[in-house]
Amino acid sequence: MNADIVIVGAGPAGIFTALEMIKKGAKQKIVMVEKGQSVERRHCPKDKTGHCMNCKPYCHITTGFSGAGAFSDGKLSLSYEVGGDLPNLIGPDLAQETINYTDQIYLEFGADTHVEGIGNTEEVKEIRKRAIQAGLKLVDCPIRHLGTEKAQGLYLAIEQFLQEKGVEMLFGYECSNIILDGDTCKGIIISNREQEMEIYAKHTIVATGRRGADWLESICAEHNIAHQPGTVDIGVRVEVRNEVMETVNRVLYESKLVGYPKPFKNKVRTFCQNPGGFVAQENYDNDLAVVNGHSYKDLKSNNTNLAILCSHNFSHPFNQPISYAQKVGELTNMLGAGHILVQRFGDILDGKRTWEKELAQSNVRPTLPDAVAGDITAALPYRSMMNIINFIQAVDHVVPGFAATETLLYSPELKFYSNRVKMDTDFNTNVKGLHCLGDSSGWTRGLMMASVMGVLMGRRIAEEG
Repeated sequence: MNADIVIVGAGPAGIFTALEMIKKGAKQKIVMVEKGQSVERRHCPKDKTGHCMNCKPYCHITTGFSGAGAFSDGKLSLSYEVGGDLPNLIGPDLAQETINYTDQIYLEFGADTHVEGIGNTEEVKEIRKRAIQAGLKLVDCPIRHLGTEKAQGLYLAIEQFLQEKGVEMLFGYECSNIILDGDTCKGIIISNREQEMEIYAKHTIVATGRRGADWLESICAEHNIAHQPGTVDIGVRVEVRNEVMETVNRVLYESKLVGYPKPFKNKVRTFCQNPGGFVAQENYDNDLAVVNGHSYKDLKSNNTNLAILCSHNFSHPFNQPISYAQKVGELTNMLGAGHILVQRFGDILDGKRTWEKELAQSNVRPTLPDAVAGDITAALPYRSMMNIINFIQAVDHVVPGFAATETLLYSPELKFYSNRVKMDTDFNTNVKGLHCLGDSSGWTRGLMMASVMGVLMGRRIAEEG
């Protein structure tokens, strides 16, 4: 097959590349390749069975049109200070300007007009003061909450729009490699269960998301695509009663706190807060079970969950942070017999495991019913565990009751975006015709910033004619 543009991955970065090209009147032929299914065919069987079915060949929550983020909490961060390091590459002004532009596109396709986390100035000041006293930084960030179920309808509308405008979408195809001619990328090799085919294009855009970070790292190593090990996040998902988070949920919706707790002073942060949300299990292709959080617009629980992530950087002699995090996850899965582990914070401090009977008697009832009570400290590295414990105790000064005995910690929460592809401000790699976007590129984290990267890529290609 021949095309002008081939996009590997139908997450936000790939989607908005195609969308912006169409909006700019580009006439080039666009082909989008996605390992998963279209939005309308993405269905998690857990909705009916009540527990994770470990779907093969991929998890429908993390794979398919719109990517993983839209089917989890569906939140758009509207500040350039949140969402990765793309502003360091393109500049904060352009990043914020493009966020504002991209946000309007989301509104055009049906996003909720309400923005969380604005106003309430005096209450925000009080929260910030308590954060400063605890040695933490509060990052202001307005949030547009799509909602897990509402995001599906929004991305379905985008999918249909792209198809109507002539974007060819190949679902159920996996990219195995890129095609090189000297130092120029000529396209990709893809396959499904029945056939293998080659797609030749002037521009090859790899936007495979966090799920594809490991694959992209291997491609970079094989073809000498300039890259460097970046950051990998290892942590837990914390769940408390809504009453504990009531003020923060109302005033900010998502409290983005950053700290550098002693003794190691690694960066530790909160991420993906879900008021009234549900803890969820996601499965990677290598049978790795990881924890995440979902937040619906209409369906609400009695609990709030959020991630606490500890950043790890490796350079010499070890430079495989993704593999490191995977091993941590595998060890945790082993202890949970393939399931997510959950433990009460008070039991961690007491040096004991948690038992199912204790969970049944707690005020905080797990919203992930098939999580296994156990001991996450037997799997998480000492450095990560100490960072998490000390950070939780610091957050308790901001949100009294956060470090209660009954607070639940689920493990493993892992974020793979460690392969930082070296590119110029036009997203050109050292291989001509090859561009890497979104979370798999190592430059973004989350829906909005990945979408922004796609918008800028689409503009630049459209300008070529």
